[in-house]
Amino acid sequence: MKKWSWLFIFLLAGVLLVGCSAKEGAKDKDTSNQAKETAVVVNKDAEKAADKSDTALQLKENEKVGNYLADAKGMTLYYFAKDKPNTSNCSGECLQNWPVFFSENLEVPEGINKEDFSTITRADTGVKQTTYKGFPLYYFVNDKAAGDVNGQGVKDVWFIVNSETTFPQ
Repeated sequence: MKKWSWLFIFLLAGVLLVGCSAKEGAKDKDTSNQAKETAVVVNKDAEKAADKSDTALQLKENEKVGNYLADAKGMTLYYFAKDKPNTSNCSGECLQNWPVFFSENLEVPEGINKEDFSTITRADTGVKQTTYKGFPLYYFVNDKAAGDVNGQGVKDVWFIVNSETTFPQ
């Protein structure tokens, strides 16, 4: 009789363990599905915020150069003194060092007039480029992080942009 009671207890324990693990698996699936649904909602909200913030320009400050205009990620924007209003004179190798800046629906910081911004289509590449007061805007390839202003004054023709910028005539 002892032999059968041990066998019965062993089988009963096995059945209980299998039943409990099935419940835990179902709970894990529910939790996993809820986490995925939450992640999708959070990601969509983040995408909406990112879409909006990708168009928002910033007015940053640096000890050396004072206030300057930067894109939504804090990367400095420059103009080329050899450009003419609505015409870029930077092409070829120049564009490798000074990539164009373009943003469709800009949001500008306080103190900057949105009407001073426009868009041109470059004759050499057909790419759109944002302008400020008619002058095309660029990034500098040696600005590696937000807040870098390594392009200021390069060859005495590359300069940051701010509300006090006066362009050559």
